[in-house]
Amino acid sequence: MQLSETTFKKIKNKYLKFIKSQEVLSEPFRDKMGQLKNFYLPICENINNSYLQNKNTRILGLSGGQGSGKSTISNILKIILKEGFNLHTVIFSIDDFYKTYKERKKMSLKISPLFFTRGVPGTHDTDLLLNCLKNFKSNKFRKISIPKFDKSIDDRLPKNKWQTILRKPDVVIFEGWCVGANPQKKRDLLLPINSLEKDKDKKKLWRNKVNKELKTTYKNIFKLIDTLIFLKVPSFHHVYKWRLLQEKKLRITSKGKKTMSDKQVKNFIMYYERLTRHMLKNLARKAKFVIQIDNKHKLKSISK
Repeated sequence: MQLSETTFKKIKNKYLKFIKSQEVLSEPFRDKMGQLKNFYLPICENINNSYLQNKNTRILGLSGGQGSGKSTISNILKIILKEGFNLHTVIFSIDDFYKTYKERKKMSLKISPLFFTRGVPGTHDTDLLLNCLKNFKSNKFRKISIPKFDKSIDDRLPKNKWQTILRKPDVVIFEGWCVGANPQKKRDLLLPINSLEKDKDKKKLWRNKVNKELKTTYKNIFKLIDTLIFLKVPSFHHVYKWRLLQEKKLRITSKGKKTMSDKQVKNFIMYYERLTRHMLKNLARKAKFVIQIDNKHKLKSISK
């Protein structure tokens, strides 16, 4: 589909305005117009073509390590899908489906203390998430409320602050660090990957449970994704580096809400390390689009 000059100009203006609003600290969006033409427009054209085949809601999975730019890219895609293709688009994160503080506390006492910390598969309300995605796909769509999780209080917000979707969307952008992840092989779980696992998961209860969740519940969730995009960072070291940057940005924009120190970020990121490294090795084979991010936090190339 060839966009008219007027439509392209409209997209360009909204896109540049949004990018400017995001420039609190260094972001992977410096080559603004090149990225619009070479990355975002081809993806949106593909999504539009896919939608036009049967005009049923398309679930777009957007996966990538912490600090890779998932939230910003989700909003850019939404702008283009609306302005260029008139597609009603809803965005939400797997993070919004974290179990409540109380539920994770209960899980930590029952299985492993490590499950008290949100992040890994097993710490999400998968029943709620699965029903939500199925409802989007259904021809009998019902009004739905998507939870909101406040990381500054480490708990879910009350229902009156959830995102309410009144009509069936054309496209759903489902983003998250572990979206689309495959389970590991049993032999890969034997040795600890960092000091957290070595000291606090000696019996491998935590990592085995995470892997079991990926084999079962999360597999059923990720099967509903029509198009998977993977933001591939250069290494896990960069995930840590950019997560620190993300936290510094939060300190500027969070208006006094609780944020993490550099040491807390380092400890926190260890919960994500095993699966992040696994995804960097394997997820590109599964994804429809792989966007390589270079060492300078810039979008480098796209493959499909």
